[in-house]
Amino acid sequence: MKVALLHDYLNQAGGAERVLLALSELFPEAPIYTLIHDKKRLSGFENKDIRTSFLQKMPLASSKIRWYLPLMPTAVEQLDLSEYDVVISSSSALIKGVITHPHTLHICYCYTPTRYLWSDTHQYHKDIKEGKLVKHILPMYLSKLRQWDHSAAQRVDHFVAQSDFIAKRIKNYYNRDSSTIIHPPTDTENFYISSEIGNYYLLISRLKPYKKVDLAIKAFNKLNIPLKIIGIGEDEKRLKKLAKDHIEFLGAVPEEEKRKLLSQCIGLIHPQEEDYGLTPIEAMASGRPVIAYNAGGAKETVIDGQTGQLFKEQSWEALIDTIIKFKPDKYIPQETKAHAENFNSQKFYQQIKEFVETSYQDFKINN
Repeated sequence: MKVALLHDYLNQAGGAERVLLALSELFPEAPIYTLIHDKKRLSGFENKDIRTSFLQKMPLASSKIRWYLPLMPTAVEQLDLSEYDVVISSSSALIKGVITHPHTLHICYCYTPTRYLWSDTHQYHKDIKEGKLVKHILPMYLSKLRQWDHSAAQRVDHFVAQSDFIAKRIKNYYNRDSSTIIHPPTDTENFYISSEIGNYYLLISRLKPYKKVDLAIKAFNKLNIPLKIIGIGEDEKRLKKLAKDHIEFLGAVPEEEKRKLLSQCIGLIHPQEEDYGLTPIEAMASGRPVIAYNAGGAKETVIDGQTGQLFKEQSWEALIDTIIKFKPDKYIPQETKAHAENFNSQKFYQQIKEFVETSYQDFKINN
């Protein structure tokens, strides 16, 4: 069984890239096809066989990839995958639209239907800063690209969703059933329970507007309780101006320091709606409870009242109310960590391997 892996872009490190690395470990001989690859901005793929599209040669493609939206369908469709038995696309954008040979099985591990075309399209348009002309033209182009994306999604033989939340979006936007849900891998064995607990809460996130970090800052400004924030991003300057002195921005920290901070925090603050969300799993693997907005992946990973507390309204007032009532001592670290083990990497490897092998056998029989 000859396998190829696909990924939208290799120009930033995140949860999707961790999943891709896990897939690459499972299929070590498989090359990785992607639209662009920036070696300076992404580590961990140095020894991988990376094959890029013609967009790789375009000026500023890595940092200004959305400039090339009009060329992306062509770049995706020009990737020649005819020599492979199985293609596994790791996608939250357009790479799933590759054209495969009839003898090739295409499985898409989907993080979300393309956000800027579907769930976040109106916010995407609001955030455009390239001028009035682009703002005027963009909606018309996105409408055409949305049609292509829907059509391209029909080329996939099997969708695997990273969460039930995303399975519902796949059904809603692509009219494709995704009864197979395989949660992303979490290296739970790398996290540990500490005998020392500090006097701070912790928030880990990219500092982008949709992550709702400002919601947490407003709440902790009022509460006057220490909050440490790990992460960098475009919203950092605004958030720092908003925060009082007892809120500390740590930037990007090494994994070892992150694990220590997780193990010793009172609890993790998770105010955003995530498609899945690895950070709550890591906090629970450290034996620490999670205070999370009751939406998205957190609803599937955090057990309300047992491994954390969910708040229903995405507002700083609701978060304050939850923190005031929160009793961290009622959560048993060993039980919290045991729950996190349900999402460990080995389970992901086993489930993906079985799904690919079974799907390929069925595909050969029917083709």
